[in-house]
Amino acid sequence: MQPRVTIIGLGVNDLQAATAFYKEKFGWKLTKASNENISFFQLNGILLSLYPKDKLAEDATVDPKGSGFKGFTLAYNTQTKEEVDEIFADLTNKNVKIVKQPEEVFWGGYSGYVADLDDNLWEIAYNPFLELDDAGNALE
Repeated sequence: MQPRVTIIGLGVNDLQAATAFYKEKFGWKLTKASNENISFFQLNGILLSLYPKDKLAEDATVDPKGSGFKGFTLAYNTQTKEEVDEIFADLTNKNVKIVKQPEEVFWGGYSGYVADLDDNLWEIAYNPFLELDDAGNALE
């Protein structure tokens, strides 16, 4: 099996509201494959999909109930610390839920966390040890 991710699928409580969040707050565009039942956003080399949580749980044959920390985060890495601050200022102005303001962190970087409407955590970080190309793709 090749080491890759094709789609990150998030189960959401309200597909229309979640789709609007990513479009309006993050400024992302839907792909042509999106429809009234599922939303796709093209990321750098992979897709983010939004699908109703209960239907996603049914498809995976698991219980859709659960609360608290989900055991994972999504990360958006920047080229500079200043870019982290700019993104947080923009998201604050758009009333996005700020979970943790950006700060210097124990591993030597600078990061903070925001949450989407379903409390999926997004770390927005500058990592001085992670090389990114001009498009923001992580390099080896």
